Amino acid sequence: MGLEQFERRLERMVEGAFAKAFRGQLQPVELGRRLTREMDLHRTVGVRGVIAPNHFDIYLATADYERFESFGDILNRELVEAVREHASGERYLFLGPIEIVIHEDTGLSVSTFAIESEVLEGSGGPSDWLVLPDGRRVGIADEVVTIGRLPECAVVLDDPNVSRRHAQLRREGDGVVLVDLGSTNGTKVNGVLVRERRLNPGDTVTVGTTTMRFEPA
Repeated sequence: MGLEQFERRLERMVEGAFAKAFRGQLQPVELGRRLTREMDLHRTVGVRGVIAPNHFDIYLATADYERFESFGDILNRELVEAVREHASGERYLFLGPIEIVIHEDTGLSVSTFAIESEVLEGSGGPSDWLVLPDGRRVGIADEVVTIGRLPECAVVLDDPNVSRRHAQLRREGDGVVLVDLGSTNGTKVNGVLVRERRLNPGDTVTVGTTTMRFEPA
């Protein structure tokens, strides 16, 4: 599902402002497909679940690198989302933030590319975790973790009582803060409605009818 959503977003992008840059050339979706394949090939079983690579180096031929460079930020953001969504669908865990770095490789031919992946822990060690009702664990590193019904959220909940963008988990210092995003039905910590709350080990977070548990690393 994650890769399909990525493909649809990239198709819309290619049909728009960047159509000429992609016509008959290497397509961004090919990078997305290879990234998810790298995750599947290099996943490992850890104590808490299946751990996937979170750092990726993509090597492009000079001509492709120059074409992609003008919208590199957009492409990078979409590729990160594709990795995150694939991990969510496969119940993979990360030990640090997702990082994708695109390099120029003068030794590659046009439309060919290479990807190297590895598991890297965040600078402060493994992430804290949000444990979902089905047992999945979502790592909380330096990136903001958004909870909601929209497919681009890091935690997507199929719950009609959850807003499209319901709440966020943000790292502040050595802790994690839960922030309600003006949701319709509110956000609870240990059964109490909150607008913003610093989480403690074992706290339960409820959005709509879905209750999750916060666990520190």
